[in-house]
Amino acid sequence: MKGYQIGRKSKEDPDYARKFGRILMLSAWGLAMVLSSFLFLYIGYLVDELLGTTPNFMLCSFFLAIGLCMWRIYKEAKDKGKNL
Repeated sequence: MKGYQIGRKSKEDPDYARKFGRILMLSAWGLAMVLSSFLFLYIGYLVDELLGTTPNFMLCSFFLAIGLCMWRIYKEAKDKGKNL
């Protein structure tokens, strides 16, 4: 039965769990970036409709959301780098 498990890693392997955790963290950050971008984009759209300025607040809030997410990702990566 050893031939059956060639190339497969057991789920109890700590390296497997660490890699899976990293993938989950990256996908969570991706989802957070997409959701915050659309939320800020929508809020900017509402402010633009209220004030009558077409794309100004919408674009500024969109880029603000992207910038804030990138800053948080950088901050978390820096903190994780210190713990290594």
